Amino acid sequence: MTASRRNFLRGLGASATALVAAACKPLDHAGAQGAWFRENVLQLGEDINLKVQRFFLKPTSLAREFTEADLSPKFKANGSTNPDSPEYQAMVANDFADWKLKVGGLVETPMEFSLADLRALPAREQITRHDCVEGWSCIGKWKGVQLATILNMVKLKPETRYILFTCADELEKTLDGTGRYYETHGLEDAFHPQTILAYDMNGGTLTVPHGAPLRLRTERTLGYKMAKYIMSIDAIDDFSKISRGRGGFWEDRGYDWYAGI
Repeated sequence: MTASRRNFLRGLGASATALVAAACKPLDHAGAQGAWFRENVLQLGEDINLKVQRFFLKPTSLAREFTEADLSPKFKANGSTNPDSPEYQAMVANDFADWKLKVGGLVETPMEFSLADLRALPAREQITRHDCVEGWSCIGKWKGVQLATILNMVKLKPETRYILFTCADELEKTLDGTGRYYETHGLEDAFHPQTILAYDMNGGTLTVPHGAPLRLRTERTLGYKMAKYIMSIDAIDDFSKISRGRGGFWEDRGYDWYAGI
């Protein structure tokens, strides 16, 4: 994709987001009417963003990749930086020797993978820019197995529409468990060549602040779509009954589900 086309898409997305934000601001205290308006206007903005990007971008169009000279001197860690559950801390203490990635749901062959199993598979390395919804960006080098490799090994059932990532971090303490981080992606992004399960960053093993032992990289989306501390992956046909029903931790709190850039 040319720079001008990408800039056009970014501009269009930013305009839609700004329009939605401006529209929502005076309705913050408008009770049920404001909630209805936010729900519908936000959804409209997301739908426009998704359809415009799907129209202009081929399913395999790559996000820009950079060189080692472009690496950011310091890569800021987004979201959780050290999950505090006893289970996760025990895995850290054991250097993730007992950690296994569980892959199931709507698949023909549920499987489990240790870190050694994942490292033995063909890997992709990419230097890309991480864009955070908070407005900052950093460039980092990532290495990991393509998600498509794992999904092809477990063989998705035909009714699969989304891939669900369940994580170890609880970003908000809630009584009903909806504060645990999770994320979903459609199949087009799940099978994208740059969608990888990263276990290395900038030439070293992925550290705890950046999502050890395994994090998702989806280079055509904002950072909050790239789940960290992945514990399990499931093929699903619907996410409306998961947590608060909008397809991700931040999506449940009003962010876009697609979040494409």
